[in-house]
Parts: sequence; structure tokens; C-alpha cells
Amino acid sequence: MSHSLGILLAFVALISWGFGDFFIQKTVRIIGSWKALFCIGIVGLFGLFPFVVNDLARLDSTDFILLGLLGLVVVFASLFDFEALRQGKISIIEPIIGLELPIVVGLSVTLTRESITSAQLFLMGVVFVGIVSAVTTHYTHLHYHKRIFEKGAILAGVGAIGMALTDFLVGVSSREISPLMAIWFAHSFLTIICGLRLFSRGETVSLVSDIRKHPGPIVGQSILDNLAWVTFGFATTAIPIAITTTIVESYIALTVLLGLFVNREKLKPHQLIGVIMAIAGVIALAYFSF
Repeated sequence: MSHSLGILLAFVALISWGFGDFFIQKTVRIIGSWKALFCIGIVGLFGLFPFVVNDLARLDSTDFILLGLLGLVVVFASLFDFEALRQGKISIIEPIIGLELPIVVGLSVTLTRESITSAQLFLMGVVFVGIVSAVTTHYTHLHYHKRIFEKGAILAGVGAIGMALTDFLVGVSSREISPLMAIWFAHSFLTIICGLRLFSRGETVSLVSDIRKHPGPIVGQSILDNLAWVTFGFATTAIPIAITTTIVESYIALTVLLGLFVNREKLKPHQLIGVIMAIAGVIALAYFSF
């Protein structure tokens, strides 16, 4: 796969997550995190199965260990991420979750020995600062040491670490096995864990009712999240995981724009500057990555 196609797929993942998170926040506040994750998982399980069924017999013990680790991390990270969004203020939560970006860059450079130029590293920093500025409504929120007292902040911090590990493991699994297998296995694992939890609490019947009442956000988040992960996985096979994650992470700036145009929210000057920094940084990074 060419570099240009990898960058294009990263942008598809960016757009998919931007709109997907918009629906995810609506969904988790309507039906809760476990049900929302189950819906995402089951769409991935059945939607991707035809594309991986012939490759299942080729998996060896090493593959199962890697995919099993990915599945555990996905469940762990997603629950913390979703619960943080459900409980906390988005202006507090999103900048903390955005910390996954420098963590992924560190993991990629250290463990997979990815080659990142000084210009690319600088642009990654510009994108990160832009993202944090875009989703921070007040300058006092930039003091990370004070956020620990905000509701959902600790969940977001743990979620950021978990999502960084997820990004990294999806990239490694996509390269070592295949992007479709990595996402199918992870979301199948997610379906089983969430399904067992819902069944034990007698919530499976109410889930059907929830889907009938709120099909738009539930179906939207389920399809877009799977599309985002698949395109992210394919992108990491063509360009470095660190660069892919930097491009994709700018979906957070997109959610700010959605809030501006869809929810009629007003942006403060530093937020607008942050959006411009993030977008400009991603475009420049894509250009210097060819």
C-alpha cells in the first residue's frame, strides 16, 4: 500500500471518528456505556466476519496472544473512555483523552523503532497543542493538575492510557496479521464481554427497545466507529503508527466544529486558533509524510 493511500485512509478515519464520537456521546447518555459498546462490537463481529472467516484457520498461538491482548485493552480502554464522556464535562474530558497522542508517539518510536523526522515531530506537537486548545473552553482547564478533582477526570486519564495502547496494538496487529482480523477479533471480544454483562443484568430486552426508540445515534456510532478502526488499521500498514494517530486524533477538533455548526455553540478565540492549528498541522504533516 502506498504512503498516499495510507494518508487518505487516515483522513477517512479522522472524519469517521469525528462524526462517530458525536453520536457516541449522544448514545452513552441515552442507553449507557455497556449497551453502546455492545452495539459497536456486534456490528463489527457480523459486519467483518465474511472478510476474515477464511483466515481464522491460519492464526497461530502468537497471533492469538497478540489479538487477545488487544481485545482486553479495547474493553478496558473503551469503558473508561465512554464513562468519562458520560460523567464529565466535555471541555474537561476531551483534552485529557487527547493525551493518548504523545503516549502513542512515545510507544511507536521506542518499541517499533519508527523513524520520525524533527519536522514531523514538531508538527505532531503543533497538532496536540491545537487539539487541547480547541476543546478547552476556559484557560483554567489547561492546568492538568487541577483537573483531577473534576468529575470523570481520573476515568479520562486512565482511558487516555488505554486508548494509546489500543492505537499501538491495533497498528502492530494490523501489520503482523491483518487490519480486518485485528478489528474483528477486538470487537468480537467486546461483544462477548458486554453481552455477558447485559445478559446477567437482564438488560438485553431493554436494549432492543432502546434501538427501536433511538436508531439514529445508535446505528450511526456503531457503523462509523467500525469504519474508523478499519481505516485506521489499514493506514498503519502504510505509514508510521505515530503519524497515523496524529492525523486521526484531529477528529477531536472536528467534533468542536460539529458543536459549532450543529449545536450552535460559540467558540472562544483560543479555541478557534486551536482548531486552525490542528487542521494546519495535520495538512502539513500529511504533506511532509509523502
